[in-house]
Amino acid sequence: MIHDLGDMTSQLERLCAEKGLKMTDQRRVIARVLSESSDHPDVEQVYRRATKVDPRISIATVYRTVKLFEEANILDRHDFGDGRARYEEVPEQHHDHLIDVKSGQVIEFRNDEIEKLQRQVAAALGYRLVGHRLELYGIREAGRSDKADTTDASREPGKSGNGAPSGGAAG
Repeated sequence: MIHDLGDMTSQLERLCAEKGLKMTDQRRVIARVLSESSDHPDVEQVYRRATKVDPRISIATVYRTVKLFEEANILDRHDFGDGRARYEEVPEQHHDHLIDVKSGQVIEFRNDEIEKLQRQVAAALGYRLVGHRLELYGIREAGRSDKADTTDASREPGKSGNGAPSGGAAG
């Protein structure tokens, strides 16, 4: 969890500066919380984490800040079927998601064959693919551990919950 954030600048803070967004101290805390998240937190989770750093941050401030970041295209919003909007920084490299419907675990992966197939399907229908979002929902097979063979799907190391680009980002 986040403890002392000190003077470090998060990726989201740098993106906000590039976009010319005004950064209050509370927005900086929220940006850092989101940047440091290895999962896909919802607003309530962001709020709980942010108030550990600055207890003066209100839930309304978190909602407004998340909306501002989303509108600036520096934060992606996801709906993984659990009824909560969940967030992550816009990733540097596209990835897809596998969501365990029992545990809620979100696994990021990239599979070049799937990417190629999606472009082929679009082309066969007369389109040039400019973006997509792929979310797979599954239940872990009995006897399979977290270290189970993922065949040709490469998993993002050390992550269990960041998302794919929204709004038609290329993939």
